Amino acid sequence: MEFIDEDLLHYSEDHTSPESELLHKINRQTHLSVMKPRMLSGHLQGRLLSMFSKMIQPRQILEIGTYTGYSALCMAEGLQPGGTLHTIDINEELEERVRGYFDESGYGESIKLYIGNALEIVPTLEADFDLVFIDADKINYGRYYDMVIDKVRSGGYIIADNVLWSGKVLEKYRKKLDEDTQAVMDFNQQVQQDERVENILLPVRDGLMVARKK
Repeated sequence: MEFIDEDLLHYSEDHTSPESELLHKINRQTHLSVMKPRMLSGHLQGRLLSMFSKMIQPRQILEIGTYTGYSALCMAEGLQPGGTLHTIDINEELEERVRGYFDESGYGESIKLYIGNALEIVPTLEADFDLVFIDADKINYGRYYDMVIDKVRSGGYIIADNVLWSGKVLEKYRKKLDEDTQAVMDFNQQVQQDERVENILLPVRDGLMVARKK
């Protein structure tokens, strides 16, 4: 489901700073040769993540769900000197490709890529995160949130992607209430009711939940 008129979307992209040559390359190659290219953050959302990161100026970033590395590189643009971006993905088949992109970017030494189950890896990370981006399996969104909230410093941010889930969070846009849709709805309610954060759900692409820890 598209949430905005296609022409308005193109107008918005035309009036947004362009993606770098490398990001454009990742975008193109992902669509040409990787399954489910819709998972890529893309130009508009990527520039938004970059903008958030530059405003926050994080020293430590955690990303759950690397895919082909596009969103990680966008957020790395705002890292403080000496900062680190930790990114986790379960798909080992993309590891060589992603590491190549990271090395090509110039941010390679600032990015730590972990291949494996985030539910097992996150508890082993000893860092106070300034920014967390969740963009992985929807069924575990609530568990990821519970795992990272105490690792986020006061004033830090958690951003979660796909929280409108192609509109299926509303009954009129779904044929049935499947497991993933229920998980996204539960996650949105979980954040809404969490008094430790202030939050806003942005209808950008497939929906971004932005939560700031008090």
